[in-house]
Amino acid sequence: MKGTVLHAPQDVRFEDCRDPEIQEPTDAILRLSVTCICGSDLWPYRGINEVTAPMPMGHEYCGIVEEVGRAVTSVRRGQFVIGSFFASDNTCPHCRAGYQASCRHKTVITGAQAPYVRIPLADGTLVPTPEMPPEDRLPSLLALSDVMGTGWFAADAANVKPGMTTVVVGDGAVGLLAVLAAKRMGAERIVVMSGHAPRQKLAREFGATDIVAERGEEGVARILDLTGGVGADSVLECVGTAESFQQAIRVTRPGGSIGYVGVPHGIVLDAADLFFTHVRLHGGPAPVRRYLPELIPLVLDGEIDPGKVFDLTLPLAQVAEGYRAMDERRAIKTLLRP
Repeated sequence: MKGTVLHAPQDVRFEDCRDPEIQEPTDAILRLSVTCICGSDLWPYRGINEVTAPMPMGHEYCGIVEEVGRAVTSVRRGQFVIGSFFASDNTCPHCRAGYQASCRHKTVITGAQAPYVRIPLADGTLVPTPEMPPEDRLPSLLALSDVMGTGWFAADAANVKPGMTTVVVGDGAVGLLAVLAAKRMGAERIVVMSGHAPRQKLAREFGATDIVAERGEEGVARILDLTGGVGADSVLECVGTAESFQQAIRVTRPGGSIGYVGVPHGIVLDAADLFFTHVRLHGGPAPVRRYLPELIPLVLDGEIDPGKVFDLTLPLAQVAEGYRAMDERRAIKTLLRP
């Protein structure tokens, strides 16, 4: 088959790759219905993360089970399934506590920007839908495998509750879906930091009540002004840079919470400064598997539509253009059809 491989910064190729095969009795092979490009894929694409060898790309997926190993019991051939970007056994102590992304046997999913993908630990990783979903639900179901689950975790980690004031730092797909999550969890006021009109519009559709386009000192001052000098009850940090993290800390009220899900790059925290803020921090790689049983019915019933973040759809063979569009901010998120 052909799959997506990153050879060097800015050098993405759709080229011949080995067909995935069952390697362990706990594996499954999926035929992907749709796949996509993640914002985190841009870190190596831009050369911020070093590329030392050709990298098979892609960790977001949903599709049909084609084959299962002899030890797999919870999914069967022909079922439509969704899974997380971390494979997990869903039975270890960390999984049972709801942190499947820290499973003691976790494996990072790679190579999902292709027609087929191997999923290790299939019983613990994959969640089937009750029946074959309609075509128009596929983008939203795909979003659950990472960006919706990650946005949901950001809101959960920030302890969003009904009536709260919430700030979302970041207007990528995760930030926008963190808005949707905060709205579902009952936040009364949702402030999004965004300087891009199309993303501001989608943030409003998902439930944002206020938009702050300013950054740095001006952005902090603007949010403090909106909150009467108090700050936000919960802040969802969805970028992962030093600037965005400091912004999140500075707009959180004493006793408030930050849910941080942006992959950290260049962040150094001063423990003494943090000590006197009385701000709670919780985050990390999202335990997407925890939320799938809750989120799948919301998509199938039409209660949420996270697939709106896909504003560019391309054939999988044109994946390089999808990377360019996201890198140049011409697209929020690219959906790929095998």
